[in-house]
Amino acid sequence: MAEACRKIEPEDVGFSEMEMGFLEEDGEASPESCSTESEEEESVTERKAFWESQRQLLTGVLCRISSVELMIRNETERVLRESREEGPKCVCGKKGVKVGLCRNCLMRDVTDRLRKAGHDSGMCKSKWRRTPDIPSGEHTYIDVVATSSSKKMSVREVIELDFRAEFEMARASPEYNRLIDRLPHVFVGKAERLRSLIKIMCEAAKKCMKENKMHMGPWRKHKYMQAKWLGTCERIAPPPPFSVGLSDSDVRQGKLRGSMLTFHLVDNLPAMHCPRVEVV
Repeated sequence: MAEACRKIEPEDVGFSEMEMGFLEEDGEASPESCSTESEEEESVTERKAFWESQRQLLTGVLCRISSVELMIRNETERVLRESREEGPKCVCGKKGVKVGLCRNCLMRDVTDRLRKAGHDSGMCKSKWRRTPDIPSGEHTYIDVVATSSSKKMSVREVIELDFRAEFEMARASPEYNRLIDRLPHVFVGKAERLRSLIKIMCEAAKKCMKENKMHMGPWRKHKYMQAKWLGTCERIAPPPPFSVGLSDSDVRQGKLRGSMLTFHLVDNLPAMHCPRVEVV
């Protein structure tokens, strides 16, 4: 009995038994490790498939541009270049704008140039109320009401002068940035095409945030982005053109009070000393 209960020392274990023990430990993976590796491979495959599908969807939507949309986009890019080259001054009195125009004055200038080119263009302001999902906000953009040559009906085209900037984010993944690079700087399109683009980019932003373990702000959610361009909006009436010879400060302060009935008469016949008619 004492012999049977004798403590087994290391030297009592044979070499073959020790060798088999090492082979079992090194050669066979545990069920947990196999499961982890398969899950990682599956997640990588799913991740690649998601970004590839988003790329294909985005490419398909961007390619579906009509002849009317292409014409308006080319015209918008042309007047936008003219506006930046001529460099008009801001008339809103906004401080801190050192180069070019502020966003509102740039949209106003582009809208005026499109109207002079014969387009029914206007500035639109959308507003939406706070909900449990998104905060309240407002957004201003441009639209053009054009006539479709094929359907002989009016179509409304939304214009966003810096479309990429609306979806850019800091610390984005390379896959998301590649989608951003495919977006046009100047977007022109109907509401249906814009709705598809918003859905694609918002799903991509949600995936990017999840992969980076970042919180997704409510201003990046699908409902918030839709409200910018597809919600209730008000078309702002075009402002009256500025008169030559008056400074921007005079226009902003409302110093243009002379009637146009005597404006040229006073300039051409100064000896008559005709008083301008006061507009009350």
